[in-house]
Amino acid sequence: MSTAKPLGNRFGVFLLFLLLPLAVGGLGGWATAQGVRDWYPGLVKPPFNPPSWVFGPVWTSLYLLMGIASHRVWMRWGRDPRSGPALGVYGLQLFLNGVWSFLFFAFRSPGAALVDIVLLWAALATTVVLFFRVDRWSGWLMTPYLAWVTFASVLNYAIWTLNP
Repeated sequence: MSTAKPLGNRFGVFLLFLLLPLAVGGLGGWATAQGVRDWYPGLVKPPFNPPSWVFGPVWTSLYLLMGIASHRVWMRWGRDPRSGPALGVYGLQLFLNGVWSFLFFAFRSPGAALVDIVLLWAALATTVVLFFRVDRWSGWLMTPYLAWVTFASVLNYAIWTLNP
């Protein structure tokens, strides 16, 4: 008797893993919308601040990579005991990712957002290490996200210091 799941079930689970970070991104986008229109344009920004149009495509790509990476780690559930803790930390960093948009844009608090993004970076760096231990490709798929959050942390810090 085969224990393999039917292809439709596996595809459905893959879609869920893909949609979860996209949903977090959508919620963050909702929190961002008002602040981007009437608050963010008035802030002093550093010269390395990217144009606004860059953020949507970058974040969408990163959310898709996150979904693929987390699904690959989930596929090792039961065969690799490290997959559970890796996905737990992944969930924490995804939560912190969503909170950042509310802190920065909805509550207009770059300082609180800075605290959050430092915690996000630590959780994300841990996630990348744990993903590498479970599945090398998953670790590599998360690496651009870590690079972007590193950049976003510097940008957040610069905006916080330029706008007392």
